[in-house]
Amino acid sequence: MSRRQLERGTALRGMVSPRGIVPLGADFPPDGSGPDSDCSILHLDMDAFFASVERLRDPGLADTPVIVGGTGPRGVVSSADYLARARGVHSAMPMARALRLCPDAAVRSPRGGAYREVSRAVMEILRSVTPLVQPLSLDEAFLDVSGARRRLGGPVRIAAMIRDRVRREQGLTCSVGVAATRFTAKLGSTHCKPDGLLLVPTAGVRAFLDPLPVGALPGVGDRTEQALARMGVRTVGDLARYDRDLLRMELGDKHGTRLADLAHGIDDSPVESESEDKSIGAEETFDVDVAEPATVRRELLRLSEKVARRLRASGRMGRTVSVKLRRGDFSTITRARTLPDATDVGREINAVARDLYAESGLAGTPLRLVGVRMEGIVPAAGVHRQLALDEQDTGWRDVERVMDRVAERFGPGAIQSAVLAKRDENDV
Repeated sequence: MSRRQLERGTALRGMVSPRGIVPLGADFPPDGSGPDSDCSILHLDMDAFFASVERLRDPGLADTPVIVGGTGPRGVVSSADYLARARGVHSAMPMARALRLCPDAAVRSPRGGAYREVSRAVMEILRSVTPLVQPLSLDEAFLDVSGARRRLGGPVRIAAMIRDRVRREQGLTCSVGVAATRFTAKLGSTHCKPDGLLLVPTAGVRAFLDPLPVGALPGVGDRTEQALARMGVRTVGDLARYDRDLLRMELGDKHGTRLADLAHGIDDSPVESESEDKSIGAEETFDVDVAEPATVRRELLRLSEKVARRLRASGRMGRTVSVKLRRGDFSTITRARTLPDATDVGREINAVARDLYAESGLAGTPLRLVGVRMEGIVPAAGVHRQLALDEQDTGWRDVERVMDRVAERFGPGAIQSAVLAKRDENDV
């Protein structure tokens, strides 16, 4: 792919395959010094999210248009897949009209719990890349990957890796825009849907923005668009060329200045991460489905220790342990148990996780994914555990804190539980 194509904001399709990342070529060197060198903002948007989750839950819908929404006399469309969209169906459309346009569609009522579960897993992938994640809804989020570049490479490589993980771990596709500003990244993801990746390098921002209708800019609603049309402003390029002072007189000082800046690709709004996670978890998707209970228990131990390290690093503890178990057909169950006292000890978390797995009835069932999560998060400083008269302090919390310090100095693989170090998984 040539630099000239990149400067025009060309969609980078075909860079990620279901089996892994396709080499990105000389335009995107591993050190991040390519045309994306100053484009650290990503916008991820899941493709037809609700409908895609429904198709994932029912493989029989593979070639059938899928519409999610209310089915009553006043029902409206919440989400439509791209087969239905090709027939003119879109969100907020009355369901009756949608079915006239696409009578062979499969209609599903919204299942918020299923969508939230998948959304949480996707956001977990994003937070494993950078803590600077700003979810906008269940199916989209901004990321600032400036702090991840040294570890993972340039923004385009990071975006390709994220898309690959979402596809492999969740069985879904997403589109990602990469740019130097939030609003340009968001426009980028919109313009490469579905299943695309679009870089809008700084040098090509105006070439990308100028042809767009002015209504594509955030803050331009119907009324503002009509006012701009009366001024002869119909595209972003028209807006960029319009006299800034006259624009402020027509639209007001604040609004006019903001739109003038956006038309020139200027946007200094930062990615604002959530104040605190309400839960902390970790998941692992196996390369091939795993049925052996010993292997699953080994992975639960690794994930439990990972969750415990994250709790201790954040100065928090949790009371409720939950496990996620996903079969090869993507059907998923979760089990949870609340402890008498909050903990950040991996050994204690793992003991519950193993029990929940044993009680699930899935021991020996091939699993695609397993996960461990702690909920009921509280500050560790406020937790005071009183031992019972016949109870002894095991000292495991102190042991794991020593392991934290060793890992910080020598790397995460420098020290681990003896069970994880064993190559014979039957010893678990």
